[in-house]
Amino acid sequence: MSQSSSCELSVLDLVPFGQTGNESRFFALRLTRPEWTKWRPGQFVMIRPQSFGLEIPWARPLGICHMTARHMICFFQVVGKGTKRMSELRPGEKVRVWGPLGNGFVIEPDTPTLLLAGGMGIVPFVGYVSEHPKPWNISMLFGHREPISCYPVDSINEHVPLDSLRETVPGDLDNFIFSIQERMAEYAEQKGLVLACGPTPFMQTVQKFAAELGVRCQLSLENRMACGVGACLGCVSKTTENWPVPAKRGGQVQVCNHGPVFWSDQVEL
Repeated sequence: MSQSSSCELSVLDLVPFGQTGNESRFFALRLTRPEWTKWRPGQFVMIRPQSFGLEIPWARPLGICHMTARHMICFFQVVGKGTKRMSELRPGEKVRVWGPLGNGFVIEPDTPTLLLAGGMGIVPFVGYVSEHPKPWNISMLFGHREPISCYPVDSINEHVPLDSLRETVPGDLDNFIFSIQERMAEYAEQKGLVLACGPTPFMQTVQKFAAELGVRCQLSLENRMACGVGACLGCVSKTTENWPVPAKRGGQVQVCNHGPVFWSDQVEL
């Protein structure tokens, strides 16, 4: 885990993605780069714009989408009052950022690696494929409900092959689940690595197949977080008997500082 810190960053721009209805609900937020020496794809930040004022007291957790020498990009979907307010940010506005927080995904350059994303679970993989030293060892399967233009797929496709399946009718979900199982079986045969991020039902499916197929797998959980540093206990998950610390086996751990990335056999979903 990287050493985290708090800093004030400036908004460089806010780029809308896709359109659902009359307005966009998906945005790439580009901020000035924090003074971090290291970060790992899969980690996240807590962001609180000055414009929240006293009306919205809590910061919002956002996955780090990508980092360059000059800026940090976070990608978010408008789902409530806080993210709605964030969608109104303008260049030059200030935001308070805590990070990088949590644990990221493992990077094993020579291991065949399958990325599985559901919806907004695509976000951490933008940085993953750009940071990976041998992206030709990676492929990706992406399931989504909104139009694909709502997601940062181009930033991934320029590095690795990406197959996408959109769920519009009930049968589409069955096809997606079959594709997940089929692809995971291929990587199990290659003694590969599977990394997944998405909503809980999606993650439960991946976890089940990982156990059945005996493939090494990491999951990034999307538990609701308030503080981001393990103090509020609002995002806990139960560990299994495979948890590395004996005293915590079968107990509760905070997703924000023990995760959000876990080995699939070490947590219960």
